[in-house]
Amino acid sequence: MILNFGIGVLVVVVALLFWSLRVLREYQRAVVFQLGRFLDVRGPGLFFLIPIVQQMVRVDLRTIVDDVPPQDVITRDNVSVKVNAVVYFRVVDPQKAIIQVMNFFAATSQLAQTTLRAVLGKHDLDTLLSEREKLNVDIQRTLDMQTEAWGIKVSIVEIKHVDLNESMIRAIARQAEAERERRAKVIHAEGELQASEKLLQAAEVLARRGEAMQLRYLQTLTQIAGDKASTIVFPVPMDTLAKLIKGD
Repeated sequence: MILNFGIGVLVVVVALLFWSLRVLREYQRAVVFQLGRFLDVRGPGLFFLIPIVQQMVRVDLRTIVDDVPPQDVITRDNVSVKVNAVVYFRVVDPQKAIIQVMNFFAATSQLAQTTLRAVLGKHDLDTLLSEREKLNVDIQRTLDMQTEAWGIKVSIVEIKHVDLNESMIRAIARQAEAERERRAKVIHAEGELQASEKLLQAAEVLARRGEAMQLRYLQTLTQIAGDKASTIVFPVPMDTLAKLIKGD
């Protein structure tokens, strides 16, 4: 009788020890509560819990990737677009992640959606399309500040796609074409201005030096002589004729 009782007690003790034994991996932590009150954070490795008196909540410290679904965003210049993104975050304080918020993953995901709309709505469409890196940093910083109280660290936010309707795509294409035409006209006008300045400088040089004008006329005659024209009418300045007459 006593032997059977001893064996029974031994079995119960072994069962309790086995029940109280916990093993956590390197990327896991246990938030331990004792009679409902927070006690400490344990892990990784082997540790024991007092059955019934102590309970634990397991927390994964690895980076979580959350794909934010497409959000309807109205930009500062009143353009409606659909934007989706991906958010990378992880738990840095297991105690806060369990005690301060009921479901830190759902809370962070919902906050990412509202923050995405709020931040992008402060910028116009051109900024949204051309400065994604800056917007990614703005969204990440805003999210990180708000999730800090939950023990969550938002490390990266990446805008994946910006979807525009067909009419807006055509309008952007027309705007780009008009911009290219404007640049072409500006370049052509600058070329004409530089050419006129050079011609003006050449005319001033020829006006100051009479022999330079004569050399220019001779060069022009040489170029015309190479053509196959039968008749050449070439104007000669009066001062040049006067010098030739005086020479006779």
